[in-house]
Amino acid sequence: MFLRRPPALASWLAGAAAAAGRGGAQGGGLLALLANQCRFVTGLRVRRAQQIAQLYGRLYSESSRRVLLGRLWRRLRGRPGHASALMAALAGVFVWDEERIQEEELQRSIDEMKRLEEMSHMFQCSGVECHPPEPKSQREGNEDSGGKEQPWEMVMDKKHFKLWRRPITGTHLYRYRVFGTYTDVTPRQFFNVQLDTEYRKKWDALVIKLEVIERDVVSGSEVLHWVTHFPYPMYSRDYVYVRRYSVDQENNVMVLVSRAVEHPSVPESPEFVRVRSYESQMVIRPHKSFDENGFDYLLTYSDNPQTVFPRYCVSWMVSSGMPDFLEKLHMATLKAKNMEIKVKDYISSKPLETGSEAKATTPSSERKNEGSCGPARIEYA
Repeated sequence: MFLRRPPALASWLAGAAAAAGRGGAQGGGLLALLANQCRFVTGLRVRRAQQIAQLYGRLYSESSRRVLLGRLWRRLRGRPGHASALMAALAGVFVWDEERIQEEELQRSIDEMKRLEEMSHMFQCSGVECHPPEPKSQREGNEDSGGKEQPWEMVMDKKHFKLWRRPITGTHLYRYRVFGTYTDVTPRQFFNVQLDTEYRKKWDALVIKLEVIERDVVSGSEVLHWVTHFPYPMYSRDYVYVRRYSVDQENNVMVLVSRAVEHPSVPESPEFVRVRSYESQMVIRPHKSFDENGFDYLLTYSDNPQTVFPRYCVSWMVSSGMPDFLEKLHMATLKAKNMEIKVKDYISSKPLETGSEAKATTPSSERKNEGSCGPARIEYA
């Protein structure tokens, strides 16, 4: 591959080889020589890849680069070393084919809500404590691996708010699940307030930064960067996550799924602690319709806040913080309703599904024009 070896490199190799032959240290010297040579070759290849990325950056527009990298990703996916991941990172492109939230993820959350509703109805008359059901696919996986998930543990039991937790196997963390009811706001209002990033900056005092980084026109998924205060003396945390929502009017259900991802436009900052493990699923079931007061909701949540505190401290923070957040969300919805604060209607303005040929992504319009939306896309919550 390399036709000519630079003089400095040749002299270095000769010196290393001579040193390798001295005093019985031949084996160790050869290993050191091989390791240094591998680092040298790897460095040259990374530099060449960077040069190629810069060349294509000058020759092609951003949208063209996304299409090109998407095709290369699909062709190289599954090969040893997953070279496409390196290419995407060097080109600064987020590959939606790997990271978008799929329909199956949305449906799993809806199915869990259905099972919990069935069990709640069964146990309501008998007075037996209802544990959230475990997804069927997860149960089968546990049986195959021989492992056993621990049962859900009730943490808080109120009339319209129930909180469970369960240890995540192999970690010191818990997964949390909330089943609750609100009767004084509509499902549409509650759903819109959750999704509206601009309004959240006003009602959530912990938010330092919250913006949509990129949108996927195929699925409607969005990548967001969220920076939030943590209790003193901990550093603030930042999350980069993808979210997708769906509204099924035929089956009278709404769902919002989020999980952590990496995005080249948001590198890790020394000012914040990056949370790399985060998942959230919210399912809303109206009692009647999307525009009449009353609904049940199921929230399943887990994250790793990267703290050095013991497990019980982290559990206490999450167990107390989750009800507080949900109540703030509820009050913000009431305020938007009573004061007629304009909140973006995500149900009416959901991006249209496009064909398989239109797989390009677009930068966030909120990022270009923050806080501005056309009148057609704004309604009262």
